[in-house]
Amino acid sequence: MRSSETSVKNCRLKFSILFVFVIIIFPHYLRAHIADFDEVWQERAKEAKKAAYKAYRPHPEKVTQSFNHHVHKDSEGSGIGNHNGNSTNRRNLRSHRGPCVATNPIDRCWRCDKNWAKHRKRLAKCALGFGQGTTGGKDGKIYVVTDPSDDDLLNPKPGTLRYGVIQPEPLWIVFARDMIIRLAEELMVSSNKTIDGRGARVHICNGGQITIQFVENVILHGLHIHDIKAGNGGLVRDSVEHYGFRTRSDGDGISVFGSSRVWIDHISMSNCQDGLIDVIMASTAVTISNCHFTHHNEVMLFGASDGYSEDQVMQVTVAFNHFGQGLVQRMPRCRWGFIHVVNNDYTHWLMYAIGGSQHPTIISQGNRFIAPRDINCKEVTKRDYAPESVWKTWNWRSEGDLLMNGAFFVESGNPVNNIRKKGVITAKPGSFVTRLTRFSGALNCVKHKPC
Repeated sequence: MRSSETSVKNCRLKFSILFVFVIIIFPHYLRAHIADFDEVWQERAKEAKKAAYKAYRPHPEKVTQSFNHHVHKDSEGSGIGNHNGNSTNRRNLRSHRGPCVATNPIDRCWRCDKNWAKHRKRLAKCALGFGQGTTGGKDGKIYVVTDPSDDDLLNPKPGTLRYGVIQPEPLWIVFARDMIIRLAEELMVSSNKTIDGRGARVHICNGGQITIQFVENVILHGLHIHDIKAGNGGLVRDSVEHYGFRTRSDGDGISVFGSSRVWIDHISMSNCQDGLIDVIMASTAVTISNCHFTHHNEVMLFGASDGYSEDQVMQVTVAFNHFGQGLVQRMPRCRWGFIHVVNNDYTHWLMYAIGGSQHPTIISQGNRFIAPRDINCKEVTKRDYAPESVWKTWNWRSEGDLLMNGAFFVESGNPVNNIRKKGVITAKPGSFVTRLTRFSGALNCVKHKPC
């Protein structure tokens, strides 16, 4: 690692000279907090774009079909029955103390193995939806975080989380014990990494965000992420061989920027300064599943600009999540891409649940939407910056959703190809959602017991 004072001074001088040039030439990348878009970042951006196009599915409806097939097959084998969907007492649902009850196909892939800690990497086979095939650090060694500190951004200490995520090789990152980690600045996660919080209660809070930028094949699992703050920027190491100036970060919980094959699973998130999860700048092949979101305004942003048409490659699955207390809007808010929102539980919102602009395709299947009391906020959907004569052509479809307390979903466009064709498996209806999302959020996994 380069750590000399001379190198740092030279880098700062270079930053000063290039700052105005960067503002003029690279406006999109400035939003990525890269002050000096040097040759390393240029090469990463180039390779990330190639990876995104490789991960892009030209027939996304086949992915939705495959996902629904897995849910049906799993529920038939697990004895999950139909329910009236009226129960909102999730506390009772999560207080299960008996044998393992994994209630959706992602969880049934791994949770009932009492030796899950020994077989951690089995999780890498479990992603569904557009993020299917994401393996993270499966092909690497186990790296154990033993030190919760984050006090050296240029030369992070071995044993810290920051040291692990910048290594060039695949790593499966776990935690030695319960930890509270306050990131001094945003955490730059490199390709082929899994951050696995199972077996410990890991809170990443009161500091910088997790940034997944111009990389591929990353899994985040089993973490509590909350009270994230905007960073001040400065010199931050993003790999063993490279560091550079970062501008002020936004304060998202997780920022996925120009990246592909990302799986975010069983994360509990709340109260971040900006969004909880951003998926932007031509990111694709993303699944967000089994998460629990609470106490936040703008929850998810998929596509950051109406003017950035490269987000047309964006494909995201949002499944088995609980959108809970204290949420306001953007669950998600979408631009350009293809978004499959399936079997989620929307028990709270104050403005709207799903919104967007720039003609994204949004397939809402088998979700439960419980509208707030406010008569003006019963509509699930919200379209921005377009008159009805324009947005009526956008493909926003609702199939099998359970709409409660006056909730209504305004559809537009035409049914997506193959979604309604004979033989196509539809999603489990919204009446199943309380079961499918029963164990959303970070789990309290104990070694030698089913999780």
